[in-house]
Amino acid sequence: MEITALGYIGINSSQLDQWGQMATGLLGMQQVDRGGKMRAFRMDDRKQRLIVDGSSDAGLAVMGWEVPSTAELDQLAGRLENHGVKVTRGSRALADERHVAELIAFADPAGNRLEAFCKPGLANEPFKPGRPITGFRTGALGMGHVVLNVEDVEPLVPFYRDVLGFRVSDFGLKPYGLYFFHVNGRHHSFAMVGSGRKALHHFMVELGSLDDVGQGYDLAQLEDGRVVYTLGRHTNDHMTSFYVNTPSGFFIEYGWGGRAIDPETWQPHETFDGPSLWGHERLYMPEEPRKRLRDMRLDAAARGVRVADPRVPPLNCAWLDAVVARE
Repeated sequence: MEITALGYIGINSSQLDQWGQMATGLLGMQQVDRGGKMRAFRMDDRKQRLIVDGSSDAGLAVMGWEVPSTAELDQLAGRLENHGVKVTRGSRALADERHVAELIAFADPAGNRLEAFCKPGLANEPFKPGRPITGFRTGALGMGHVVLNVEDVEPLVPFYRDVLGFRVSDFGLKPYGLYFFHVNGRHHSFAMVGSGRKALHHFMVELGSLDDVGQGYDLAQLEDGRVVYTLGRHTNDHMTSFYVNTPSGFFIEYGWGGRAIDPETWQPHETFDGPSLWGHERLYMPEEPRKRLRDMRLDAAARGVRVADPRVPPLNCAWLDAVVARE
């Protein structure tokens, strides 16, 4: 598998000032100088991770996927072309704009633009967060993850799994197709929801401390309509997070404590529990779908579903053991 991490995300939005305020003041990213209608933001030692282009309001512009070297980039390009995917070699100007040595561009079967690149540029100055945070969990795990709304997941699964080499972490089939993919030790760097529409659902950034998330939650609640999912914890990747609305109408997940997996031994499986163990009340949803998701969380609680913390020894609870044994 040539692709090793999600390297960067590009967004098209004319709301440049609003993006700058949210990315720095709430998320804690560092804005870097870009001329004209471009804004870029750092999260670590990379020159940029998030790019906002003010030339349109089209939403997701590009997902940038990292490969280790030119050889792997060429290998990926060859496999894409062998599967009938049109591949464009990025110009020197585009590579410089992305702060990478080389890149290729192509589209998935739904028309989403992807770029694969190697040798990203590193900044000369240390990362300076826009507000006091311990930092973002990036490195070999990449920028975070991206989740897309798609019309139908089935035509896209073979492309991401068999052509790009993404590995399935888990999936759900009801009430709609939902697939999570990993490319490294992060539980998922990419996911698709068969919602019947084409749009970016959210991207996720992971913080180094739960307190970073909690303090961000306090800040987000000061703005009417900013929080769209309350604080909660996911069942599959164990992330404790909340979601905020962006100036572009999609969401950002702001989390801590994501699950680390071993890609060599991980076995894909179908999931039947709801997406969250607790919390994550969808404030933007009508009451009926909110209740359905709430009932799934309450059912998980009634069955004693928990995430084991390896740092804490298990408690001997006969009542809980008996409840779990009956299920």
